[in-house]
Amino acid sequence: MVFLAGQVARDAQGNKVGEGDLAAQAEQCYLNVGTALADAGGSFDDVVKVTVYAVDWSLDKMPLLIEGASRAAARLGTTALPPVTLVGVAALGEPDILVEVEAVAVLD
Repeated sequence: MVFLAGQVARDAQGNKVGEGDLAAQAEQCYLNVGTALADAGGSFDDVVKVTVYAVDWSLDKMPLLIEGASRAAARLGTTALPPVTLVGVAALGEPDILVEVEAVAVLD
C-alpha cells in the first residue's frame, strides 16, 4: 500500500502554481500525486481513495475543482479518477494554497 501525504500546488522546483486559481492548483495537486505514484511504481489505476481539502469550500467552486482534476487526468492519460472525499477547511498550511490532495493506492 502507498499512502501519499497531501500534495499542494507546487511544481518540481518547489514553485507555487496557480496563485488564486483553484482549477490550476487542483490540476497541479493531481499531477503531483501522479508523479509520486509513478515514483512508487504505480499509477492512478492503483488508487483506491483520494481526499481533497479545499479552502472556504462552497458548491459554486465544484466546476473549478472538476476542471483541474479533469485536466490532470487527461495529462496523466487516465479517464477516471478514483473515489474522492471532499473536505472543506478554513485554511491549509500556507496562505495561498487553495487545495490539497492526498491518496491511498494498492500496488500489485
